[in-house]
Amino acid sequence: MSFVHGESLEKAGLGAIHHKVLAGERLSADDGLQLYACTQLPAIGYLANLVRQRLHGDCTYYVRNQHINYTNVCNKLCKFCSFYVKAKDERGYVLSPEQVQERVRQYLHVPITEIHMVGGVNPKLPYSYYLEVLRAMKEARPQARLKAFTMIEMAQIQRIAKKPLEEVLLDLKAAGLESLPGGGAEVFSDRVQGDLFWTKSDSEEWLRIAAAAHRAGLPSNATMLYGHIENTEEKVYHLCRLREVQDETGGFLAYIPLSFHPERTELEHLPGPSGCLDLKEIAVARLMLDNFPHIKTFWIMNTIEVSQVALWYGADDLDGTIMDYEITRKAFAETQQRLTHQDLMARIAEAGRVPVERDSLYNTVTPSQPAVAQVA
Repeated sequence: MSFVHGESLEKAGLGAIHHKVLAGERLSADDGLQLYACTQLPAIGYLANLVRQRLHGDCTYYVRNQHINYTNVCNKLCKFCSFYVKAKDERGYVLSPEQVQERVRQYLHVPITEIHMVGGVNPKLPYSYYLEVLRAMKEARPQARLKAFTMIEMAQIQRIAKKPLEEVLLDLKAAGLESLPGGGAEVFSDRVQGDLFWTKSDSEEWLRIAAAAHRAGLPSNATMLYGHIENTEEKVYHLCRLREVQDETGGFLAYIPLSFHPERTELEHLPGPSGCLDLKEIAVARLMLDNFPHIKTFWIMNTIEVSQVALWYGADDLDGTIMDYEITRKAFAETQQRLTHQDLMARIAEAGRVPVERDSLYNTVTPSQPAVAQVA
């Protein structure tokens, strides 16, 4: 994006922000509003790429990972969700610890370093279930890092445990949990919550649980769901609140903007995501979240092609091989979304970046540190 010059940035109304970026100064909420209002997407991307280059150079991180969804039964009734079913729906399922373990074993031939597990908020599951599932996965693949349970799931787990959150987090750590995903944050807005996900924990509860996890030695990611009924002010507020908690705990590893896909949801009348919006969300996040080490483009939602472009708009992480993904897909055949290790490296190189394999905690995985499960 060398075609963007200082004069172009001035014409785009981003001159003052450009100076702050060059000086390494924190952007204000007003700066965030100005970035969202700007229609010159290459100019925003240019600024975001300055920060990305400063932090990571040409390195682009990826992980060989597996996604598992242990239940699709959920009582939160979010209007934007196409994954959940109600308790009595014949399509509902709960994987037993043994079934979860079998899903892990299905990919023992692949050198996976991360298992990412989330599910619906199913009030029928006892506290022991969550501990048993973690132990089952760790037994099947002891060297893979376990990333599981969003803050919304953690609220339910604490509720059924009837124990202080700090004790629950220690129990889960002892069972094998090593980090938390960032889902369930949606948008930090009472207005949006009241309309789309009124039964969920509010933004302050989400942030409180995240901070407690960080203090317990469990780092996490953070997300924002965009492209539905949220407005610009709410998105900027969301980013600023994440930044404040990160100042306090330092426990967020990566931020992942998640594009809303309206298919098969109660909001199916809304338009689907656009590549331009995906790129703007990534770029604005990289500029606003100065204390977040990584910005991820989730290729499953953004497409691999848009994600390749995003590597020049502030993103330094492409996620991973995925294997199976059910959250925004309906038929089982459609859930089998994967890129091989070679595919990921080729896509990153094709975008002009340098692929770097990582684990969940962003430790670099090298040939001498394969992190492959030992199978008896």
